[in-house]
Amino acid sequence: MHTKIKTLAAALVLAAFGWACQAGPVGADALNQPIPAPVLDTPAAEAKGLQTAVLAGGCFWGMQGMFQHVPGVTKVVAGYSGGTKATAHYDIVSTETTGHAESVEITFDPKKISYGQLLRLYFAVAHDPTQLNRQGPDHGPSYRSEIFFTSPSQERIARAYVEQLTKGKIFGASIVTKIEPLKGFYPAEDYHQDFLIRNPTYPYVVRNDLPKIDALKRVYPEHYRETPVSLTGAR
Repeated sequence: MHTKIKTLAAALVLAAFGWACQAGPVGADALNQPIPAPVLDTPAAEAKGLQTAVLAGGCFWGMQGMFQHVPGVTKVVAGYSGGTKATAHYDIVSTETTGHAESVEITFDPKKISYGQLLRLYFAVAHDPTQLNRQGPDHGPSYRSEIFFTSPSQERIARAYVEQLTKGKIFGASIVTKIEPLKGFYPAEDYHQDFLIRNPTYPYVVRNDLPKIDALKRVYPEHYRETPVSLTGAR
């Protein structure tokens, strides 16, 4: 299996040679089915202002691209969480020694979509929560499954939901998703932002990331919008 190569120059070289990823199933392919909604969640009536959620689940290209199609989400930034600001650079994170995970910072309107609903999409179609320190073809702790909570409420909802899914035996294996407080989120380099929107035919994206969007549209049509929210304005 090939690991992803994350520079636009490399993408052009690979495309020129007709490269195609031979990765096995990732979250969208392996799951592709509805899962129960969280029993514990924040009612829309109690929601105030825009909020943020920081989630890690493999390559941030696909995580960003999928959540950009969710109504109620106003911005999604690809970045790094779990390590220090000094090491929040792709070339360093790739050494798998920094503690960082590739993550996305999701800004959302809780009156339109709740934190619990975002977690439902995260577990069902954004990634496979049973894979330890990997997602599909990508290996290492920077590709781990992790929820970085930003408030006591987010922690309660996340822990309760993992317990609910575990007791319900929703997945065929144990959930390995870590739940820890957010210490810092650091945006990734510009060439990573909106990567899926700008490179929809890139082989890695076609094989591993577009299926997540297809699954979102098919399994949760009420949480899908055709036009993604973009940082760059590209469509």
